[in-house]
Amino acid sequence: MSLRALAVGLIALAGSLYLATAGVAEQKRSTRKPVKGTVKEAARTGGRTTRDGALTFGRSAKAFFTGGPSAARKTWDANAAKTKRTAKAGAAATKAAARNE
Repeated sequence: MSLRALAVGLIALAGSLYLATAGVAEQKRSTRKPVKGTVKEAARTGGRTTRDGALTFGRSAKAFFTGGPSAARKTWDANAAKTKRTAKAGAAATKAAARNE
């Protein structure tokens, strides 16, 4: 899965979570707080993975011009793994916020 697809998917998830719960008119105040927290965590996750993706691209471009294609591939793979870890941690935080934990 590409980084762009991951970021778009996380943003879409955040939006759908918000829209799914925003339509309920008679929610209690106590149930609105998890929605806010969920959307906030999802936005943070999207922002962090977007930042990591931009850094991955920049570092790989630098490695390409300084070390060639093989160095760029190694740099890309290492940074993509970090981005994946960040996204998974953010997904866990978003799920915890949705459960009001």
